Amino acid sequence: MSINEQMVQDIVQDVLAKMQIASDVQGDRGVFKDMNEAIEAAKASQKIVAKMSLDHREKVISNIRKKIMENAEILARMGVQETGMGNVGHKILKHQLVAEKTPGTEDITTQAWSGDRGGLTLIEMGPFGVIGAITPCTNPSETVLCNTIGMFAGGNTVVFNPHPAAIKTSIYAVNLLNEASVEAGGPDNIACTVEHPTLETSNIMMKHPAIQLIAATGGPGVVTAVLSSGRRGIGAGAGNPPALVDETADIRKAAEDIVNGCTFDNNLPCIAEKEIVAVDSIADELMHYMVNEQGCYLASKEEQDALTNVVLAGGKLNRKCVGRDAKTLLGMIGVTVPDNIRCITFEGPKEHPLIATELMMPILGVVRAKDFDDAVEQAVWLEHGNRHSAHIHSKNVDRITKYAKAIDTAILVKNGPSYAALGFGGEGFCTFTIASRTGEGLTSASSFTKRRRCVMTDSLCIR
Repeated sequence: MSINEQMVQDIVQDVLAKMQIASDVQGDRGVFKDMNEAIEAAKASQKIVAKMSLDHREKVISNIRKKIMENAEILARMGVQETGMGNVGHKILKHQLVAEKTPGTEDITTQAWSGDRGGLTLIEMGPFGVIGAITPCTNPSETVLCNTIGMFAGGNTVVFNPHPAAIKTSIYAVNLLNEASVEAGGPDNIACTVEHPTLETSNIMMKHPAIQLIAATGGPGVVTAVLSSGRRGIGAGAGNPPALVDETADIRKAAEDIVNGCTFDNNLPCIAEKEIVAVDSIADELMHYMVNEQGCYLASKEEQDALTNVVLAGGKLNRKCVGRDAKTLLGMIGVTVPDNIRCITFEGPKEHPLIATELMMPILGVVRAKDFDDAVEQAVWLEHGNRHSAHIHSKNVDRITKYAKAIDTAILVKNGPSYAALGFGGEGFCTFTIASRTGEGLTSASSFTKRRRCVMTDSLCIR
């Protein structure tokens, strides 16, 4: 099928029309001027949600999934346009992943057992009530949507304090969630937020007596604040995931997988490969495939220094560089490259600032190790004890096991790209809140529930 100029113009006009619709959204569902009002609205709705059957909750969730699929492109374009970060095509895929692979009510289960005393004991998952959530600008709508599905499945409602840099996108997602609920016979305000989120609105949320659980997805400062709030906290914080490659790996495939994972959505996912630790005997071969087959640009020492000065201006991460593509980053230091360049690479020691720091951009330093044990030691150092994510390319099961025990992360991807951990080309469910610091790991509906024991003695055992 050939595409003529008129067809191109029609496609452009359609996209522009969708963007205009998105920009015109006033946020009349679930959006309030005052955080206290938002919490009270969510509290009133939670009383209704708690009485809904699991079947009815699942009906609402099914409609949420449908609306996410219908709005995936709008949300993706809004996110990139508002924050300047990421890749529209990849963000569309991420929204589709949220719609298809975020667990719903199937994650809410009941345990039961009986014994010699002739009674019956149940362990059931009950709601916390109104959950407070802090969300990042890196995955704004994805996190809002994914969190709400899980929290609502558990019988909760949620009040968001989104990152101010992504408030329009977050509001659009909150509207979508409430529209989906109302259309499926559920209440309005299952997800609420404020028009202008600030540190003050965040503090009000964290101290409000109706909020007994706070889920924070963001940097270490945000997570620390939540864990100091006096409420129970689920903290999804920083990571600096290393990808270890040893001499038993399929080196060509490892290069492809690592670069694909690193460049997905311009390295915004916290699970993405941030650096490589390669055993000396295969390091040159690995870099050959990265540069000659996978669109990596090999940066000189001078270019590394220039990138360091721009990316880590004044010793702090330059937010204007986060989530930008490789061509844009190189352009910032006066280097012009073709469009097929999607990653920047170089070799350096583990202490190199572009290697030791979590950058969230497609810069992939390679650290050379003398052998596997040295590679493990360096990778553990680079992960900085975040216990978040790590990756390995090896065909030696004993080595994979040794690495897994040493690095002790919530996620370990073996012989694949990092995004396989979220169910994209791999088995398992999707989440955008990975709570390595507080121990929940990949959160789902069950993470947002209380365990309640109900005991009956001397009855209901029919053995």
